[in-house]
Amino acid sequence: MTDREKNIMQAYDALAPDEKKLFSVSNVNHLAWSLVIVLVLLLGWFAAALVNAENQRHALMTRQCQDRVFKEEVDKTCLLNVRSREHWWQHVSYALSHLSPSR
Repeated sequence: MTDREKNIMQAYDALAPDEKKLFSVSNVNHLAWSLVIVLVLLLGWFAAALVNAENQRHALMTRQCQDRVFKEEVDKTCLLNVRSREHWWQHVSYALSHLSPSR
């Protein structure tokens, strides 16, 4: 191969695409981020369930939902709509700090 042919081949090689950069490769681990999102949604769902359960438990303990006619019974519609504490975070903090039932 002569010098002239070598120069022409180098010129054509410079026009060829770089195969390392030809395909875009994502460095983001989609499986890990999907798992993080699913776990955050699951944690939010558990927190909402915890707030609801603690709200109803506190309403039952403080007798906020007694039936007006039968004093020993519970008014179930009241139990579904009661707000036994001011804020939802009070339910969460009480539930997380009192893990076993009081005796």
